[in-house]
Amino acid sequence: MKNHPNSHRFASSILAPLALLGLPLSAMAQGLPTIEDPSRGTGSGIMQTLQNYGYDIVLLIALLVVASMFVGVCYHAYTRYSEIHTGRATWGQFGLTVAVGAILLVVGIWLLTKATGVL
Repeated sequence: MKNHPNSHRFASSILAPLALLGLPLSAMAQGLPTIEDPSRGTGSGIMQTLQNYGYDIVLLIALLVVASMFVGVCYHAYTRYSEIHTGRATWGQFGLTVAVGAILLVVGIWLLTKATGVL
């Protein structure tokens, strides 16, 4: 059986990129950073290590919740401040908005601190 004249070209065009694909991957694997240990340490086994990573994830989520609360309070205070200039709000309402927002932030931080302490 005779080989087709283009079969060698087809095989080399398929195999050459695949051969080159392995070279950069092995070179890049040497420079990868190692995974950082969780804040509570690695623990005595895989389950305890995974629980410690889970704790860090929950803390990060709690931080994002508090940050979004802070942005919400700032946005509401800015909106109230802009209403002062249009005559739809007073400085007293602005002060009340800031005070209630600050109290909500303190209570939110306290509750999230207690909730993460349960973990």
